[in-house]
Amino acid sequence: MDDIAPEILESIKKTFNKALSTDSTIKRARTALKEGKATYNDANYLSQRYGELLSRSIQLNVSADILPDGRMYYNIADKILRPLLEMDHDEIANYCADVQTRLNEISGVGLKGLKADLNRSKVDGFIDKVSSAEKYDDVKWMVGEPIVNFSQSVVDDSIKKNAEFQYNSGLRPRVIRTAEANCCDWCSELEGEYEYPNVPREVFQRHENCRCEVVYDGSRLRSYNRNFMK
Repeated sequence: MDDIAPEILESIKKTFNKALSTDSTIKRARTALKEGKATYNDANYLSQRYGELLSRSIQLNVSADILPDGRMYYNIADKILRPLLEMDHDEIANYCADVQTRLNEISGVGLKGLKADLNRSKVDGFIDKVSSAEKYDDVKWMVGEPIVNFSQSVVDDSIKKNAEFQYNSGLRPRVIRTAEANCCDWCSELEGEYEYPNVPREVFQRHENCRCEVVYDGSRLRSYNRNFMK
């Protein structure tokens, strides 16, 4: 049997890169970063749109008709989805690290933003789920909203990692979660401002179709850092 994975992967990347090059949301986010104006709000917009475009690119290039036996076997899923999810993570995590570095500079903190680690267990679980079904059509929903959710979680992980690092460095970062309009009760209860480390772990979590925003607030770091250094 011929290995169809490389050809499918290349087709997805081609579709995806074309979409990225023309999308207004992606352009605005990248321009904001280039001009030194980007915030975690921009990172949230970027991650959501990035996930949506990647999801659409996969859906346009993968169907049961082109898969052997109408199934996405593990070796195919691993060769297609793993590099795509890793690429997704790297793009968003690097963006967030650059945003964090800029916000640190504004707050007078001489710390470089940290890049979030890839959640390999989540990637493995994603591939296992897609490849476990006898029919791809039964699990093709996995390349829909879960892709967007994965992208958004990279921003959440970035904020969590940098907040923990700053706290361990003697600072007091804050994390703000803002609920989207007409959100569920669970998200409504999580909305608010939290001073690290007093941040419930649920603040950095999200359910499917969740569009709540988690951002970092370094507005109080400068004064606290000055007192801490005395």
